[in-house]
Amino acid sequence: MEPPASGAARDAGPQDQAAQNAHSEARRRLDAYTYLSAPERLEYLAIMRVFCGTLLADLAAPDVLAKLRQAGGPAAELYADTLTDRLERLVKWGNLLRSSHTVKASSISEYQRSRARYQLSKLGERIQRDADGVLAEADAAREVSNELLALVERGLRELAELVTAPGGIEPQDGLERVSTLFVQFTEFADSIRDFYAYLGQVLARYDLDSAEYQGFKELLLDYVEAITEDVAFRAPRISAALEKLWPHIPDLLARLDAHAQGLTGLSPQSDGRLETRVQRSRGREFADWEGLRGWFSDTDGQGSQVDQLRDATLRALQSLLANAKRMLRSATGEMSRRKDLLRLARWFEEAAPQDAHDIAVAAFGLYGARHLGIPPATDEVVPAYTSWWTGPVVEVPVALRERGSRAQRGRTSAVEDHSTQKRRLREAARERAAARAAAADELRSASGRFAEVRLTSAALGLLLELLATALGNAQLRRRAGTDGKGATEFDLDQAHSEDAELGIRLTVRRTAGARCVLHSVDGDLLLDGLELDVGRTSSDAADGDAEVSVS
Repeated sequence: MEPPASGAARDAGPQDQAAQNAHSEARRRLDAYTYLSAPERLEYLAIMRVFCGTLLADLAAPDVLAKLRQAGGPAAELYADTLTDRLERLVKWGNLLRSSHTVKASSISEYQRSRARYQLSKLGERIQRDADGVLAEADAAREVSNELLALVERGLRELAELVTAPGGIEPQDGLERVSTLFVQFTEFADSIRDFYAYLGQVLARYDLDSAEYQGFKELLLDYVEAITEDVAFRAPRISAALEKLWPHIPDLLARLDAHAQGLTGLSPQSDGRLETRVQRSRGREFADWEGLRGWFSDTDGQGSQVDQLRDATLRALQSLLANAKRMLRSATGEMSRRKDLLRLARWFEEAAPQDAHDIAVAAFGLYGARHLGIPPATDEVVPAYTSWWTGPVVEVPVALRERGSRAQRGRTSAVEDHSTQKRRLREAARERAAARAAAADELRSASGRFAEVRLTSAALGLLLELLATALGNAQLRRRAGTDGKGATEFDLDQAHSEDAELGIRLTVRRTAGARCVLHSVDGDLLLDGLELDVGRTSSDAADGDAEVSVS
């Protein structure tokens, strides 16, 4: 029998199933964003705006088509079949739902037009609302609702006094105060986040001109400083009110739930029969209060949002100072030429193809060049016909990309150490020299008995090298014939070659009927009519080493 599974093994199945369900739900929700990136996204946006324009809209394809033509725009010229296809795709992605309302038609044609009715899903409405907000106000500078911070402080202080008073606070009064408090705090926090996101986008530019710099300087020194000082002034007061109120929050939330349950009856039950998730109003959950407290106090050791706000302001001032330094360096020619480049880009956009080539030649002096700017690496060969889109990316220095400065920064890099490579090269050269010396010794030792020994590849190669040199040194001579005509032949009597470094000498002579066979691991070499004399060089022969004749 197999041993019973452990508790961890029994729980692995449900845990894996829960993880898979969570991933499937995430993919389903992300599919609802598909229409925003589809090629027909402008038409999909117009269709979704029709459904978002009316609460509980229950529309058929003809109704949607009529509203689109009334509003005009890119979707006004859609055909009925094309619109039906767009609606079905929105249903597939989860933005629309098929309506379950009963269709009442007085004729067959009216039934065919109205049988498919659609209504907006909650997820589709939320995504469309966020998309319209991004399109309308994404690049706008949002003002910070700084006055709400004073209302938050006063609301917390009054709530703490009422909760700690004998008898506590009335549930309805407490519900109104908590809802108002969190609406004010949420609006203030969102405005702070949006404003600093816009500020970071602006300060990321390194090419502010004098007018833009003056405007942002006043913005930082006046507006941002006022926000930071107000937050720093009221944050300790809010933290003190929260500390006083904190022990009473669980009882307060319990009393509020007993007074007004809201949609909590739709939350999942213990038996799993109901699966509707409920998003409570802000302030009705203890996690909302923890978020409010963490905004003004350091509760987890990671710093509060007030600390992050102070650090963000300091970074913004540093960015402004960096822009000021760049403007002071304008006399040295290091100032960014963004406006000139934009004007040149506009000329390129408005010019005809041939005029654009002439402008490129006049602006850059690069005739027929397709790669402008920083040259690529020297070991990277890029053909002239390679397009910018498919060519390799050139690494731009950080100083030039972020600060617009071409000045070299940092210490001079150390000279690269090639000692290891030199040592390897010397060792390889010594090994080659030793191998050639061993081949020369082998040839000298095998001289006179080549037919009996088998040469190595190195020895045969050295012998062929000497033989080729000797044949190249052979002299041509004319031999007189019996008919008075002369014949030209090689004179091999004095053909020789030597390697002084190896101390080996080869002499080649022509002998009628001679046969010299050389055996090696690479094969056999047959020399007809030749004799080979292998010995030492003349300097070594003076020491008593005589040449040996081989035939």
